[in-house]
Amino acid sequence: MANSDNNRRKFFATTLQSVGLTALGGLLWSGYSDEVKASPLVLRPPGALPEEDFLKACIKCGLCAEACVNRDSNRDKEGNQRPGTLQMAKGGDHRMIGTPFFVSTDVPCYMCDDIPCVPVCPSGALDMPSLLNEKEELDINKARMGLAVVHKESCIAFWGIQCDACYRACPLLDEAITLKYQKNERTGKHAFLLPIVNSDICTGCGLCEKACVTEEPAIFVLPIEYSTGKAGSHYVKGWDKKDQERIKDAKEIKTINERSEKEASDYLNEEVAY
Repeated sequence: MANSDNNRRKFFATTLQSVGLTALGGLLWSGYSDEVKASPLVLRPPGALPEEDFLKACIKCGLCAEACVNRDSNRDKEGNQRPGTLQMAKGGDHRMIGTPFFVSTDVPCYMCDDIPCVPVCPSGALDMPSLLNEKEELDINKARMGLAVVHKESCIAFWGIQCDACYRACPLLDEAITLKYQKNERTGKHAFLLPIVNSDICTGCGLCEKACVTEEPAIFVLPIEYSTGKAGSHYVKGWDKKDQERIKDAKEIKTINERSEKEASDYLNEEVAY
């Protein structure tokens, strides 16, 4: 009888422990999943599909990261292998576990001509056709991993201190980043050399961010959807014939209110309550 009672106690204790551990594991995983979903600012390899589609297509095989670190050009001056650009996310990285990403300030993308990380992708999560040029050859300049953004308040070039570190680090010199010369009114005899990013050409490689000399980079790469705005299709560049052609079949929209019924001369230069 005593043995039977002990066995029952052990059974219930073991069951409660198992239920408790399962519940705890579920809470931890739920919390981690929420954390991943709340961390969208992640840079993916060249040719990556839009984030939602990428996460569905990526099978987390790691072949892209292996190709990146094992590429022939990934050697230092002594011939030793350097860390690869691409990392595979693990617990605590605040990214979906097992997916490839890179951090510009650690190891940026070095814009390999043959883009070794893309052809090895077996699932199409890295879209090779999007990186082909007119000759049907892989062209890293077609990559859009992100877009570099300049924070003018912390960029010392905008202070008047001569710096062109990001400009010279850019692999598409004088294309993705150009320097705008502007008179320094404070001194009256110096010029600002202001870095300007061309969003149509920038690949998001992050070499500019890595090269930035400020304590925290004043130029940094963000995913395209978080670094660009959208004017809306109803705005038209009146001086651009191609843009006018785009809206040739659009219906004219007129805003009618109390003011629109009047001539401009009826209310301009008058004290009108807004």
